[in-house]
Amino acid sequence: MHIHILGICGTFMGGLAALAREAGHRVTGCDANVYPPMSDQLRALGIELIEGWDVQQLALKPDLYVIGNVVSRGNALMEAILDAGLPYTSGPQWLAEHVLQGRHVLAVAGTHGKTTTTSMLAWILENNERRPGFLVGGVPQNFEVSARLGEGQPFVIEADEYDTAFFDKRSKFVHYRPRTAVLNNLEFDHADIFADLAAIETQFHHLLRTVPASGRVIVNAREESLARVLERGCWSDVQRFGVRGDVPGFRARGEPHSFDVLKSGVQVGRVEWALLGEHNQLNALAAIAAAEHVGVAPADAARALAGFANVKRRLELRGEVRGIKVYDDFAHHPTAMRTTIDGLRRRIGEQRILAVFEPRSNTMKLGAMKAQLPWALEEADLAFCHSGGLGWNAGEALAPLGDRAVVGDSIDALVQRVVQAARSGDHVLCMSNGSFGGIHDKLLAALAR
Repeated sequence: MHIHILGICGTFMGGLAALAREAGHRVTGCDANVYPPMSDQLRALGIELIEGWDVQQLALKPDLYVIGNVVSRGNALMEAILDAGLPYTSGPQWLAEHVLQGRHVLAVAGTHGKTTTTSMLAWILENNERRPGFLVGGVPQNFEVSARLGEGQPFVIEADEYDTAFFDKRSKFVHYRPRTAVLNNLEFDHADIFADLAAIETQFHHLLRTVPASGRVIVNAREESLARVLERGCWSDVQRFGVRGDVPGFRARGEPHSFDVLKSGVQVGRVEWALLGEHNQLNALAAIAAAEHVGVAPADAARALAGFANVKRRLELRGEVRGIKVYDDFAHHPTAMRTTIDGLRRRIGEQRILAVFEPRSNTMKLGAMKAQLPWALEEADLAFCHSGGLGWNAGEALAPLGDRAVVGDSIDALVQRVVQAARSGDHVLCMSNGSFGGIHDKLLAALAR
């Protein structure tokens, strides 16, 4: 089968393309913005990439068009497909029918930590000879690819609550029909498609409706929103993590980089690794609990995590110039920004953190979370915000930070301000869910000059 993927360079659609290619299909695709790391990965697989939405792509005559949720009505190529009555489907639907059918699907859902937890779980299963398939919304450094079919029964997938396609407004994850569902956390996000937190809770409730009675739901015990989701109905076994007191379930005892894993008060494993932050400690507990459902003992899962190399763009050191370190991180929600900064603070102590970020997600561009930004950035010594293209005043939103906040309307202006402020021993943390205009390399080059 020849499939042509519209929106191929998104992390999900790029992973789907890799799976289809591995399965023996001919794969081509197009997107408006083709940039690494996904573009490099796809080209290495021999997948032809086309820039833009030119209707001449109809001449490829694929058997099926697979449509990413970046595509909307009015897109020239999509309109031509509709006019011609050509066959098309969504990415999640294609995945469900051609890859996930008959597998033990382990789906990792939540506002934060999906990519990291999915990668941890895939690595635990790999390290314990389960040969899993996986699709991750990033590039796990243990595998160096974002997706593979695998040879074993388990398939681990990052389960996004964002909508499926312009013609299917259900969350992507309702297509996956998991036997093991991880609910990592749940906050308001995606203000462009959800009116409020209750609307997202409804989608998580729909996910639980797809888990069989013989399945298992792994739930963060600290989240009131997830407790409300469970109250609406759950027909499967429930295993909680992050529990406190005498509540049954998984909890950690110790620091995030070195801790015992306890299940209902009994030590069942120990994790020693290089990752930082309580959020990663909770991610680890979720992955260990999920792996147990496919027969991996918690002690074996915990040992496997010692070799976990994390995901690209998760507090990834991009370079050091004149004693100044520059990091790249995917954090784009205020809570994720705060936990990332906190994790770095725990590592470096009193050394300065210069947080450089762009409000790039649709939710952030709409200004739905601008009031949370001072809270997200309070542990940073200085904060630099790229304000280009925003419909709200970033300077006003960051006013509570006083002279610790700097706003720039272009990448070059922001680079100049960061370079002026940086000094030896500083840690420059760049946070965005996009390429951020190549700011990491621009900063390193400017610092070198």
